[in-house]
Parts: sequence; structure tokens; C-alpha cells
Amino acid sequence: MTTEAMKPLRSFLFIPGDSEKKLGKVDGCGADAVILDLEDAVAPANKALARQMVADFLKARPKEGRTTQLWVRVNPFDTGLTADDVAAIVPGAPDGIMQPKIDGPDCVRALSTMLDKLEAEAGLAAGAIRILPVATETPLAPFRLGDFAKAGLTRLAGLTWGAEDLSSAVGASTNLGADGKWAFTYQMVRSLTLMAAHASGVPAYETLYVDFRDDEGLRASCRAARAEGWSGRIAIHPAQVAGINESFSPSDEEVAFARRVIAAFAAEPNAGTVGIDGKMYDIPHLKAARKTLAIAGDAHAD
Repeated sequence: MTTEAMKPLRSFLFIPGDSEKKLGKVDGCGADAVILDLEDAVAPANKALARQMVADFLKARPKEGRTTQLWVRVNPFDTGLTADDVAAIVPGAPDGIMQPKIDGPDCVRALSTMLDKLEAEAGLAAGAIRILPVATETPLAPFRLGDFAKAGLTRLAGLTWGAEDLSSAVGASTNLGADGKWAFTYQMVRSLTLMAAHASGVPAYETLYVDFRDDEGLRASCRAARAEGWSGRIAIHPAQVAGINESFSPSDEEVAFARRVIAAFAAEPNAGTVGIDGKMYDIPHLKAARKTLAIAGDAHAD
């Protein structure tokens, strides 16, 4: 089953892995998933401490009783810390791993192979831990985005992108244009990530919105992203979670109309198009209606 056949996650909230105070607020944060961070949010001197704190945190929250999915962002391969990170956290059965600074599908495959062995040793079901790569953080990565579609990565939970590390990697002084929006390079890799995700049959997750105090701007950005085909978004502050969840959830009006589309096709099972309120709708509209109801958790999605 592909990830898009399941209900996508709407929100991923980053939590520093070495902050006892912030870890203590995970259970009531409202996010669909929390990313316990061992990478950029943790200073080098605290890496070992964060690894142990996250491992203990996971073990204290058995997977069966979780209301929020628990993911971990590990350190990238070039740091030499990935193996230690993964070995520490797998016994706690995280729902998934966010993998940063990859060059392409081969990096995800290498992490998956590592997980195969560790899951077996921990008594976990094969493939239980999924992988969400940040697929645009190196200069090489954008050229490999199309390769995900044929890579056969069964753990792949989606694709997301990032602009900060990429701009640093190419020596850019900014990743924004004069209008305050993404510069062309970052618009390009964003669009390619969206296409690569859908070509691979997995959700596309929008990158972070930097100003956590700008709720109106966040919601407008999220609504625009959802209209483009993004399924959810990364949050950097708890205050962003509600706006992301609401913006990536179908409205009551959208759900009602999706039901009408599905009912119209059900009434004419041999028709390729149907008329509703004087407008014609075809099979792509039926597929979109089914997806809307699936995201909303509606029993009429089938």
C-alpha cells in the first residue's frame, strides 16, 4: 500500500532532543507527528545526551498507546553519527525517521538496510519504521528527485524539502528574492519535490514557515500549498500546529461537494462525465473527491 492510500499526516512539529522541558510538552502539542531532533537543534557537545534522552523518551511511550506519532531526525551520514543514532532509537520503536542532507534514493536505501537489521534484533515488524527524507539539502540532491519514483523504497513515507541547508551549501547569501518570496532556485526545487513525491505515490510535505508569530501568513501559505498538492507541513513552534492542521484539512464545504461528486457518478456508473449545478465533471474530479474524503476520514471515500 502506498502512503497516499493512507491518510497523510498534516503536521510535523520539531522538538529538540536535548530539551527536557520541550519533550515534556509533546503529549499535548496537537501535532499529528513530532520530530525529536538529534541534528541541527542539538549542539555538538550535546549529541550523546540528546540521543539517550530521545531513546528513553521513546521507550517510555509504547507505540500502541501513542496519540501523536513519534519520529526522530537523525544526523546525516557524513557526520559519522547516523549508526549510533539509529541503534539507540530503534528499540523504542519510533514511527519514522527524518533523514536529512541526502544526495538521493541511495542514501535512503542505505538507511533502510541499516533498519532491516536493527528491527529484527529489536523484535519489530520488518518495515515498521518509515523514512521521510529531506530531499533537497545538497547541490546534488535536486538532480536525483525523479529517481525516487523507480527506487522501490518501501519505507518511503513522503518527501519534504528545505531551503536553508541548500542555500548554505551553494554559498548563497539568501534564499529569498527581492519580493521576500523564494528565489527561483528554491521555487524550482520545491516544485520538483512536489512532482517527485506524487510520481513516487507518497505525500509531499511543505517546508517550515519561519515566522511562528504570523498565524495569518502561515494559514494563507498552507492553504496555497494544499491547493498545489502538498499534504502537510513542518512546524517549528507549537503555535503553528493548529493553523497547519486546519489548513490542510478539507472544509465542510469541500467534503459536502466531494460527496455530491461521488453520488453523481454512483447514479450513472457507466458515465465518464456528470453534470452538477450546470458544470461538467469527469473522472479526475471523481478521483479528487475520493481523495478529499479519504483525507477527511469519511466513510464515503470508496
